[in-house]
Amino acid sequence: MKIMVIDTALGACAVGVFEGEAGDAQPQPQPQPRHLGLRVELMTKGHQERLGGLARDAAAEAGGFDGMARIGVTVGPGSFTGLRVGLAFALGLGAALDRPVVGISTLDALAASVPSEGLVAAVIDARRGQVYARLFRDGVALREAEALSLEAARDRIQAETGDARPVLVGSGAEVLAEAFPELASAALHPLPAPAPEALAAVALAADPTTAPPQPLYLRAPDATSPSRLPGQPRQPAA
Repeated sequence: MKIMVIDTALGACAVGVFEGEAGDAQPQPQPQPRHLGLRVELMTKGHQERLGGLARDAAAEAGGFDGMARIGVTVGPGSFTGLRVGLAFALGLGAALDRPVVGISTLDALAASVPSEGLVAAVIDARRGQVYARLFRDGVALREAEALSLEAARDRIQAETGDARPVLVGSGAEVLAEAFPELASAALHPLPAPAPEALAAVALAADPTTAPPQPLYLRAPDATSPSRLPGQPRQPAA
């Protein structure tokens, strides 16, 4: 199966075209997806200016859009703006090609970016003393993705780890290790974004009926609606 994956959710703008076998979401050995075309640029903003060109170049390297069976796009958690950029582009491309679009969890893809043996904690720095987190054991998710305080994330990891050495992957890995000396011995992989091969593996395993291309928000946006309309006088202080 030939697929395209798109990631604008975190610290990169990435588009890859891969070929692989559609699998299932269970942790079974699957052939590694083979990349046909790939473009990646590290960035935290400005994805909208680069995404179209990267997709064009990755598709051209892969021989065009002919035979594309599926499009995968990261749906979060991540940057509100970045998610909207990637989703809008993927949905537009899917409509133009008449191909299904599947949503990829950034946490699932981060976990798939490292060896899956033992406990893997995919953690994204959510600022304000929080991380977005999901824990996996031997490639199987232990619970749903959550927004957790640093203390709660540490407690979850320690409760699941026991005496073993956990793996922390994502931008929250160093945040937790710096905050809690007891996690400093963990295997740290502070990736700014999932590996493209991991994105492809998750997209190939996804069921289009249960992995919709809809944003995954784990907390409300930092921005709030204005309390008054332009030109409207301020309310007197109580």
